[in-house]
Amino acid sequence: MFKNKTAVKLDPNTTDTLVGEGSTFEGKIISGASIRIEGQVIGDIDCEGDVTVGEKGMIRSDTIIARNIIIAGTVNGNVQAKQKLTITAKGKLYGNLSAASLSIEEGSVFEGTSRMEGAQNPSSASVQTIKLADKQSAAAAEK
Repeated sequence: MFKNKTAVKLDPNTTDTLVGEGSTFEGKIISGASIRIEGQVIGDIDCEGDVTVGEKGMIRSDTIIARNIIIAGTVNGNVQAKQKLTITAKGKLYGNLSAASLSIEEGSVFEGTSRMEGAQNPSSASVQTIKLADKQSAAAAEK
């Protein structure tokens, strides 16, 4: 009745899963390929590929683990990028981050602590607290 299926190794460079705008997913996502979130996810994500959170995407999670993470929407929770974490100008991250490489664009929001891990020189790892606000708030603070 049930046949023993051989596990298929997915290419982490391809996007296998999409949570579309207007959709809500609740639970843990485990993926061997990349994921794109345009809707809402409530739960943890463990991904061998990349996780991209679109501008209208929203994640509430304890932990997101992926090779690369790009945040253009809103993430409430801790993220761990094995390689690079990018927070775009419209992205918001409310939680702690761990990444080998970090890019935070002007206008983004990051509230939490950051830890650089997996860099070439492990002794250069640092822990810091950063808060970036939008351009209007930063300009108002200067006055």
